[in-house]
Amino acid sequence: MSIYVGNLSYDVTQEDLTEVFAEYGTVTRVSVPKDRETGRPRGFAFVEMESESNETNAIETLDGAEWMGRSMKVNKARPRERSNGNRGGYNRGSF
Repeated sequence: MSIYVGNLSYDVTQEDLTEVFAEYGTVTRVSVPKDRETGRPRGFAFVEMESESNETNAIETLDGAEWMGRSMKVNKARPRERSNGNRGGYNRGSF
């Protein structure tokens, strides 16, 4: 399972998130996606922990918690929705 962490400060780092989530168990991976153009964090992250029970405890405790001046949104990450393969948003065969 992976945890989605949203409504984060744009100043958040992988180390910051590791420190917070380590209070609930061993953190195995943290991903903080960055904007392609600006290189700055996009305001959300994904965290993976060693056990599902630790992840569940972290989600229940941290969802809605105030951190770095913001109310975090923490829940089980959903699988990424697949696109139709059209990168520019256009269906090239329909013109």
